[in-house]
Amino acid sequence: MPRKGPRATDTGNLPADGGPAAPSADHPKADEEDSMRIVHRLAALIAGACLAAPATVGAAGPFVDVGKQEPITILTPSTPWTGAFTSLVALYEEQTGNKIKLDVNPFGGVLEKARNDLRAGGGGYDAVMLDTQWTIEMYEGGFLTPFADIEPGYDAPKEVLRYDDSGYWNEQKRWRTSKGGKLMAFTVLGNVPLWYYRTDALKEAGITPPRTIPEVLASCAKLSKPPATYGAVIRAERGNGIRYEWSQWMVGRGGTVARDPENGDYTVVVNSRENKAALDDFIEVVRKCGVPNPGAIGQNDVIQLLSTGKALQGQLVLAAWANFQDPKKSAVVGKLDVAPIPRAPDGRNGAVIGNWNYAIPKAIGPARKKAALAFAKWMMSYDAQIAYAKAGGIPNRVDVLTSDLARDPAYRWMPAYLETLKTAKQELGYLEGPQVEQILGLRLNQAVIGELSSGKALNLAAQEIRDVFDKNKRRTGLLAPLPE
Repeated sequence: MPRKGPRATDTGNLPADGGPAAPSADHPKADEEDSMRIVHRLAALIAGACLAAPATVGAAGPFVDVGKQEPITILTPSTPWTGAFTSLVALYEEQTGNKIKLDVNPFGGVLEKARNDLRAGGGGYDAVMLDTQWTIEMYEGGFLTPFADIEPGYDAPKEVLRYDDSGYWNEQKRWRTSKGGKLMAFTVLGNVPLWYYRTDALKEAGITPPRTIPEVLASCAKLSKPPATYGAVIRAERGNGIRYEWSQWMVGRGGTVARDPENGDYTVVVNSRENKAALDDFIEVVRKCGVPNPGAIGQNDVIQLLSTGKALQGQLVLAAWANFQDPKKSAVVGKLDVAPIPRAPDGRNGAVIGNWNYAIPKAIGPARKKAALAFAKWMMSYDAQIAYAKAGGIPNRVDVLTSDLARDPAYRWMPAYLETLKTAKQELGYLEGPQVEQILGLRLNQAVIGELSSGKALNLAAQEIRDVFDKNKRRTGLLAPLPE
């Protein structure tokens, strides 16, 4: 029998008996690619250290008794968590005797292979890993099998995090929601940005970790001593980088890009007053707290500035955490902690979700589908997720994130991660999402570097996004323009 953890009672993205979590965010490609390059070596070290002393499970039997299954092949990306996932696959094979082949590919190669296989009728893979934005294309195309079609009545355990329902698909609404939707996938790796801060530097300056944007600015006034040190850094480079980082501030003020796409209303509201306030806050922080020319700062730069001690705070994805734990690569080992991203005084902590989803193709035979679901059920178990965390993965169960493991200093990120997920969202959860991101990535950056005012940048973005929706015959419209 799997060991049981505490019952989940939180709302939002946490498991609950009620409806789904909030609307939507994306897990941007460039963000994931940067994270892969940055922390791949360190994640492998973590996984290797954990695997050097694997859990002893032989006498107790498998975490979940899934029976004898057909061999399966999984299409998966090469990511910082590949080592952790590979170790879990090996443990599954050891416990059950069932066999799994992993086809590991670079980030973009996964989507290309998935498209080629599934659109051609499938059969090459028994499970595919999909970045959150890719799920929409695959759900819309009808290429995947609902889990309950394989095992009638099946749903994920109540303790498993839902990541704003990215694994559910309501075909009628063309939207990812558990309300009227079917479970199509489960999250193997859920990523969100957090606020990194130097515990020693803040303590020396008599500063508590900032909870609001004014507190961030006040902390920077004390901490910034350029060019030796910078109070806080956030990537704001053109493209995915600034679109993703600013989105945290947008959702924290209750903003979004389209009014209610879940219910078919694609009225563009990106140029709302709330979003302008979020952009003005963002610009003020990156200019006053960070390095010169903030519009050229990418994720690699943020990592480097934090790891060398030149930046004392920063906004960064959790996937980068391992990068700061290797004394050969980091001058701040043991000196960083994380918290939810600071909010506006009248807002809430905002975050957009980046997650990888495990899905089962429709075209394969019943025995192979059953085998693919068997591994999913095993991996979602409490003990498997404990093993995954110890190997360097981000567990997807609330009872693991609130277990004794969270009190281990090595996993001190867990409370902030769990708190962030309570209100984290998916964003750009529609087919036009990549085009919308390109538009915002340009206009937001132009505002940061001073080419456009914040009002002008958002007005232009709104008009261009409206045109994209209109071309696809969405029910759309515009707000009155902001003062420019």
